[in-house]
Amino acid sequence: MGQFPVHSVVIAGAGQAAVQAVTSLRAGGYAGAITMIGAEPVAPYQRPPLSKAYLSGAMSLERVVLKPVEALVDEGVTFIPDTRVLHLDRMARTVQASDATMHGYDALIIATGSHVRKLPVEGADLDGVHYLRSVTDADGLRPELVAGRKMVVIGGGYIGLEVAAVARKAAMEVTVVEAMPRVLARVTTPQVSAFYEALHRAEGVTILTGTGVVRLTGAGRVDGVVLDDGRVLSADAVVVGIGIIPHTDLAADADLDVDNGISTDEDARTSDPRIFAIGDCASRPLVHYHGRRARLESVHNALEQAKLAAAAILGQPRPVVEPPWFWSDQYDVKLQTAGLSGGAAMTIIRGDRDARRFAAFHLDGDSRLLAVDAINAPPEFVVGKQLIARGSKVAPEKLGDMSVSMKQIAADPH
Repeated sequence: MGQFPVHSVVIAGAGQAAVQAVTSLRAGGYAGAITMIGAEPVAPYQRPPLSKAYLSGAMSLERVVLKPVEALVDEGVTFIPDTRVLHLDRMARTVQASDATMHGYDALIIATGSHVRKLPVEGADLDGVHYLRSVTDADGLRPELVAGRKMVVIGGGYIGLEVAAVARKAAMEVTVVEAMPRVLARVTTPQVSAFYEALHRAEGVTILTGTGVVRLTGAGRVDGVVLDDGRVLSADAVVVGIGIIPHTDLAADADLDVDNGISTDEDARTSDPRIFAIGDCASRPLVHYHGRRARLESVHNALEQAKLAAAAILGQPRPVVEPPWFWSDQYDVKLQTAGLSGGAAMTIIRGDRDARRFAAFHLDGDSRLLAVDAINAPPEFVVGKQLIARGSKVAPEKLGDMSVSMKQIAADPH
């Protein structure tokens, strides 16, 4: 094992990160006890399909489930659903759960995820106002997808735009209201934001940027959205997607370091060497962006941090760390993003935006590739991720020249 004997692992949380932690521990030869405590009453499941294929009905619950309870039992996991970890005693190495049980650990993995940021305006608690974070949320939203009805989506991030796309496919009238000057403002550059605004408008969505919401109206059920410029949008349903807040209370109450997430090192270890934090709730160093750290909300991050934590617990070599990557499906467009574009000095467009097949490469002032947004462009994504991992400087003129293949650029980026 690692720097201390481990015979009992407790995992607080039962999402993608938690399941991967179990898989990696068992694959690494760990034969001791594993207890997984999950807040939801169902088996662990994937969240990304909730705003896409599951919401539209194209994917069943069985396909969304990551690992049935029977499979967890077969792996020797004690799975406790519908239960939260309320208290952590670091000295006693125990956690107290909401069902009043106590669980001792040699190593604790906090994988508690996050919760939605609530809309802080009058009327936000009316019926017909939805958030999308859980299977229950998606099940509650799906009946609202009725042709001809009006949906207002508050928030132009990934979740908001994905829901807007599903609603348009259901022939609803859809308006997206975004307070920032552009959609996807927190996650990408103006060129990519402009593409997505044009995409949604072409599909019949009304996009209102730089626009705030003052209140929601309705007698029991929402019927309108009052904007900060005085306009009132009629609404049969409202979906709010204005970000998530990490679950850090358990760590903070136990005096673990917290900084926009539970602070971890390169092995997903917290300020207590026996406690690890993974997934949405954790802040980590960005090894490809020296000196930076961040909390990353992605499946890749959840899986990678779980593998790092398992390796550290087992005293095994640290797995290779990839650049961050993300994806989003909207209409017939698949966005694959590698890296982080913050700090980019220039953006090079490769391909045809009108054909919905192109990539935006984001470089720093030294022409080092920081990130790539690949729209229906898998080779650009794959090679871009490789170049970011290598810390490569790339000749901008090569990136923009479609006569130079991505394979050639990978072999000779300068």
